[in-house]
Amino acid sequence: MFDHSNSISDILGDQGQIAEHLSGFAPRAEQQHLAEAVFSALENQGTLVGEAGTGIGKTFAYLVPALCSGQRVIISTGTRHLQDQLFYSDMPLVKKALNTSAKVSLLKGRANYLCKHRLTRALRHPALADTEHQAHLRIITDWARTTETGDIAEVMHVPEDSLAWSFITSSDDFCSEHEFEELADCFINKARKKAQESDVVVVNHHLLCADLALKEEGFGELLPSANAFIIDEAHQLPDIAAQFFGKRLSSRQLLDLARDTVSEQLAEASDMPELRDLAGQLETGVRHFRLAFAIDPTRDAWSAVAETSAIEREIERLSAVLEALSDVLEKAASRGKGLESCYRRVVVHKSSLDRFSNNVADGEYVHWYETYRTGFSLNMTPMTVAEPFKRARAAMASSWVFTSATLAVGGDFSHFKISLGIEDADELLVDSPFDYQHNAMLYLPEGLPEPAHRGYTLSAMQAIEPILASSGGRAFLLFTSYRAMHAAYDYFKGNLDFPLLRQGDQPKRELIEAFQACGNAVLFGTSSFWEGVDVRGEALSCVVIDKLPFGSPGDPVMSARIDQMRSVGGNPFFEYQLPQAAIALKQGVGRLIRDVSDTGVLVICDPRMRTKEYGEVFINSLPPMPITRELSEVQDFFRREREEYREEA
Repeated sequence: MFDHSNSISDILGDQGQIAEHLSGFAPRAEQQHLAEAVFSALENQGTLVGEAGTGIGKTFAYLVPALCSGQRVIISTGTRHLQDQLFYSDMPLVKKALNTSAKVSLLKGRANYLCKHRLTRALRHPALADTEHQAHLRIITDWARTTETGDIAEVMHVPEDSLAWSFITSSDDFCSEHEFEELADCFINKARKKAQESDVVVVNHHLLCADLALKEEGFGELLPSANAFIIDEAHQLPDIAAQFFGKRLSSRQLLDLARDTVSEQLAEASDMPELRDLAGQLETGVRHFRLAFAIDPTRDAWSAVAETSAIEREIERLSAVLEALSDVLEKAASRGKGLESCYRRVVVHKSSLDRFSNNVADGEYVHWYETYRTGFSLNMTPMTVAEPFKRARAAMASSWVFTSATLAVGGDFSHFKISLGIEDADELLVDSPFDYQHNAMLYLPEGLPEPAHRGYTLSAMQAIEPILASSGGRAFLLFTSYRAMHAAYDYFKGNLDFPLLRQGDQPKRELIEAFQACGNAVLFGTSSFWEGVDVRGEALSCVVIDKLPFGSPGDPVMSARIDQMRSVGGNPFFEYQLPQAAIALKQGVGRLIRDVSDTGVLVICDPRMRTKEYGEVFINSLPPMPITRELSEVQDFFRREREEYREEA
């Protein structure tokens, strides 16, 4: 329990426990302010919406009050990578500094844990009989003998996209059909049991939203009850919540059902070969269904393709295969729990497919599809998650803290709060402690055509070419589309002497490592490089953004939400599209200055920053820094930077 003779600010002060135990820790008034607000929300069962600019140290600002509160706290962050960093790096430092005996645990979704029963069956599955997959299974089997957690993130030498993973990770459909005694050595069962006994549990948004959606439907829960929820990277939550409060049928789900049917038939019904035949027909049906769509990966409203002859034909065939498989699995279900599980799944998948074959419009959900190189997904996304999320929060007597570096638009939290149905909340906006006025500059090139112009990307790259020469490379070029990224890369491939790195040519982690190692590279990236990338020091001194990141009006979910807002007299551009773009831009800009000594130039090529009145909204949402339209001032900035480096050396 927290000793109130010391304040939270004292703990994070220059004479506090954190400074005492962490070498190089720099106390910041902004961090202390945020920490006090978090602690107040926990103490008073309140709700806090807080933006913490880059460099605040928001992780410590919520970990300290969470561990001092004496309450059961669930901390959720955006990705599994951030989850691991929080649990394995930041949490131990704070725990040691506070000398607390609080129990902490890490909990991920089922698909992150090994299932020993499924591994045993995978070893003899015909789909994994080739040399490559057998090699992967040997590595996994050796690891399985020694692992204590079963977390597949521990396995370094099996690619993330290996087919083997889908055969050996924990499955709700498999595990739910086994008795508790059989789960005594189950890794996900152990992880959940540990979470139930912990004071602080670290999860990710996908698991949090899956839990809230289960509770909404009355089907149980995945997470332990808690006194408080702290949501880091909270700007990601509305979109992730929409996935879980909606419905989805994917080629991956159908193929997993087909493969599991084969495994269970071999184990529990060897005298029913028709199951294997039908599973094969299902795999064929999935491939044919994908071929009914356009060749190139696409994302569009379901109504755009629902009545085409190819889709109608293939959805009918796929439905017939699922119906036939359902009939045989119903007869086989009594043979074993695995086959019973497959029967339950085929019934659910058939029901989901029927929603699309009937093509019934639904004002509450957006019906849309997405195709990939070899797969597809059919999706029903709620128009808004505000009401279900609001109900989920109301059902739990808990404190809620939402924090991120990008929640406000021009200092206003309304867009974020409305998206999640948050009404009564304390608000806090803590600016970055970094000296943007001295260490950064915003350059808005003149003379560029409007972004819709056919030659826009070429013109923009020609405008920034002298900047890259002045910066000596050391730049991120961030694009709003793959097409623009590839066009820019092709243009510079023969015009720049610096190492060029492009998203997709290597895994993301390897690209970042190569960028830092080169010291003068230029990296070309799209949306996945706009956030969650941390490059400190001289290796990154210039961030170029090609266009303001407005969502595509052709996106089916955005298009449906725009139409709905118009139908009730709203202004979708100012109420939805503009705030979304401003938050996305802030994420991209956040790549530039990552440490107190970092310097750099931000280049936003889009002329709408100057020519449209709403450009002020973007300017007011960015950290305060000098703005110029003169190339010579940018060149002077980099000249001064080089001189300062030489003086320090």
